Amino acid sequence: MTEAMDAYSRIVTTVADRLLPSVAALSVRGRRGTGAGSAVAFTADGFLLTSAHVVAGADHGTAAFADGTSTRFTVVGADPLSDLAVLRADGSSPATAELGDADELRIGQLVIAVGNPMGLAGSVTAGVVSGLGRSLPARDGRHVRLIDDVIQTDAALNPGNSGGALADSHGRVVGVNTAVAGYGLGLAVPVNATTRRIIGELLTEGSVRRAYLGVAGMPVPLPPPLAERFGQREGLRVVEVVPDSPAGLAGIYLGDVLLSAAGEKLTSMQVMQRLMLGPAIGSRLQITLLRKGALVDVVTVPTRLGTRP
Repeated sequence: MTEAMDAYSRIVTTVADRLLPSVAALSVRGRRGTGAGSAVAFTADGFLLTSAHVVAGADHGTAAFADGTSTRFTVVGADPLSDLAVLRADGSSPATAELGDADELRIGQLVIAVGNPMGLAGSVTAGVVSGLGRSLPARDGRHVRLIDDVIQTDAALNPGNSGGALADSHGRVVGVNTAVAGYGLGLAVPVNATTRRIIGELLTEGSVRRAYLGVAGMPVPLPPPLAERFGQREGLRVVEVVPDSPAGLAGIYLGDVLLSAAGEKLTSMQVMQRLMLGPAIGSRLQITLLRKGALVDVVTVPTRLGTRP
């Protein structure tokens, strides 16, 4: 037992030593007043990753690192619908963190949270991945989206942890801490292929372009013959079609069951939301659906979110 605890302690202290120099305490100033949070330096030339809600309504602030250095930062771009933001520090950061891949996480795996909760700079907590595939509602004005594949952990998170790092046992940042879900539970936006695309767009464009289809659905089980034929247990039953939307103009109707789009199986609305990132705008998107027992192919042309045909 002692050996196991010593091994656990070595992992946590090693990760803490590696990450603490890369995690900054943020003091945020903007139209809504002042605020605080955390951020993670992920490039050598001063770019920081944080939560969008930490810098909401702000355009600048101060980032203080564990070695005592402090630098001004500006907000490069923020995406409330993924709760991610990229900042640019005036100077280089003392150290940078390595981004990992949350898609490789397993329930029960050790994770370490590094941030600045309750104004306590350089705080480290540890726990396990207690859930995967959670969804977290995010809002940008009247648009609401589910952040998919959110990581649930029992590593203690408190106000001020938002924007800080959730790391695996190798010190790779696999999540950005975003919320306290309840007593003993915290949530983190995953770092994976989808969020890397979002971070890339924030770096280069300052915003994230999303496609708009104008359809809402809910998972429903497929008839066994179809489930076997398509290799999926569920499809999406259409429960809403916005009039004159790309979906409506393509001939998608209430009650249709969406099976696939662009060759990807539609087993949840999160899958559809992943398809609605920038490249889908203005492109022909083929959707296969089930209508009254018959298979139908339709072609839609998603528009940019915020515009209408």
